[in-house]
Amino acid sequence: MKVTFPHMGHMWICLSAMLEYLGVNVVVPPPTSKRTLTLGARHAPEFACLPLKLNLGNFMEAAEQGADTILMAGGCGPCRFGYYAQVEHAILEDLGYNYRLVVLEPPRKHIGELLSKIKYITGHSSWREVIKGIYFGYQKARMVDDLEKQAHFLRPREVQRGSADRAFKRALQEVIAARDPQDLPKVREKVRRIMGAVAVKPRPVLRVGIVGEIFTLLEPFVNYDLERKLGYLGVETDRSIYLSEWINDHLFLGLVRGQRSRKEACRAAAPYLNHFVGGHGQETVGSAVIYARQGYDGVIQLLPFTCMPEIVAHSVLPGISNELGIPVLSITVDEQSGEAGLVTRLEAFVDLLARRKGVVVQ
Repeated sequence: MKVTFPHMGHMWICLSAMLEYLGVNVVVPPPTSKRTLTLGARHAPEFACLPLKLNLGNFMEAAEQGADTILMAGGCGPCRFGYYAQVEHAILEDLGYNYRLVVLEPPRKHIGELLSKIKYITGHSSWREVIKGIYFGYQKARMVDDLEKQAHFLRPREVQRGSADRAFKRALQEVIAARDPQDLPKVREKVRRIMGAVAVKPRPVLRVGIVGEIFTLLEPFVNYDLERKLGYLGVETDRSIYLSEWINDHLFLGLVRGQRSRKEACRAAAPYLNHFVGGHGQETVGSAVIYARQGYDGVIQLLPFTCMPEIVAHSVLPGISNELGIPVLSITVDEQSGEAGLVTRLEAFVDLLARRKGVVVQ
C-alpha cells in the first residue's frame, strides 16, 4: 500500500510524519503547480471549485510515483467538500487509475471513529502506536503553524528583505527531518533560535486578518503566496484558520485545550449569520468580526469561485465592514486567475489602509 493525499500547503509534513512513523509507505504529491491545475481542470467538471480540480491533479501526479491509496478528509453539510473524495475517485476510475479510497470523516461522537480508519491503513500497528503517531503528526502541525505565525510577524519588520523567509525555510527543514516524537523538544528549541536570529527594526506596520475557505488559505499556489506579498508591503497578517486548529476542531473534537476554536468565531458571527451554511462560511463572518474588535486595519477574504458557503459570507461582510468600520477585500480564485491582477488589488488595498491609518509603510 502506497498512500497519498492532497498537497494543501504544509499539511503533507504532519501527514507524512504520522504515517511514516506508523510504517506506512507514503507518496507525497509534487508541490501544486500549473501542471497540477492543468491535469485536474482537464478532467474535473467545469463547475467544480478549484480545490477539487487541484486535488484531482495531485492524485494523478502521485499515481505517476506509484501511489495506490488515497487518504482524504470527509465532510458534511451544504458544502460540496463532503462529496470530493467520492467524485474524485469516480473520475480517477473512469480515467483508468486503480486507487483505493480511505475517507477520514469528522467523528460524530468520539475520536474512535478516526482511530479505526487510521488503524485500517497501518494494519499491524497497535492502538498505542496509532495514538502516538497521530500525536506526533499533530505536534508537527502545531510547530509549522507557529513558524508561519512568526514569519508573518517578522516579514514587515525585517532589516534585510527575505531574511525571515530564509529562516523559515531552514526551520521548516528541521521540523521535517524529525523522525521521532522524542526529537521534537530539541527541534523546537533549534527552530526558536533560527527564527529569533532574524534582525528586525521598529517601523509602522498594518495588521490584516485573512479569512475564507481553508484550501485557499493554506495553499500558496492558489493564493499566489498572498501572505508573503503582504509582508513585503509592510503588513503583518493573521490567518483565521491554521491547520492544527482545523485538526483539533474537526478531527479531535476539541480535545486539545488552549487552541483557538471555531466556536469563538461562530459566537461572534451570531448577530450577522446565526446558522451553519457549510464549509467555513460562518467562521469567515465571525473571524471578520473578531479582527474588527481586535483593532485590525483590514480583512481579506479568500474564496474559490462558486464556493457557496463563502458566497453567503461575502454577502454579509459589507454590512460588518460598514457597522464595525473595517475595510474588507474579497478575492475569488479559479483556474483563470492571474497574479498581476492580484498584486495590483493588494497594493491598492494596502495603500487605502495606510492612508486611513495615517502611516507610511514600506
